[in-house]
Amino acid sequence: MWWRPRRISRIFDEIEREFEEIEEMIDRMFRTFTKAPREAGGAVVEGPYFYGFSITIGPDGKPVIQEFGNVRPSRWGVERSDVRRPYVETHIDSKAGEIKVIAELPGVDKESIKVNAAEDVVTIRAEQGDRKYYAEVKLPERVDPATAKASYRNGVLEVVLKLKERVKEERGYEVKIE
Repeated sequence: MWWRPRRISRIFDEIEREFEEIEEMIDRMFRTFTKAPREAGGAVVEGPYFYGFSITIGPDGKPVIQEFGNVRPSRWGVERSDVRRPYVETHIDSKAGEIKVIAELPGVDKESIKVNAAEDVVTIRAEQGDRKYYAEVKLPERVDPATAKASYRNGVLEVVLKLKERVKEERGYEVKIE
């Protein structure tokens, strides 16, 4: 039983290293913001700057990291944009046979939001004053875009799409021997 505590401590050491790397990345981003725009590189964007991420566990059991905001860390420093990537979540409701796409779009009116749905992707655009949002959301399953319904309340957009009926996959065709 001597190996269990060591193994667990190694897992916690790895997790701690990951959080240290994230903290270093955020520190580098903030240092870049304090530099003059010419030194920082990238597009000159007047603040405010937004950056966030969420970590969830995917259906395959692996972590899924989603970034949102108008800045992105890159190999060359921080890339800034005047268009923000909103925070977006997707939920599958198997019982109801639908997918919900939920996006946070604070500070815009519903008239300034454009949503386009296809079988495998939902595109969200919004622009009002200095607030510009854009997201291309890849869907985990195919949907019927004609069934899309959207609502917008208190800065939160919710798009509901019906799942496409799955065609029963055959395991090939029987070949007759002559």
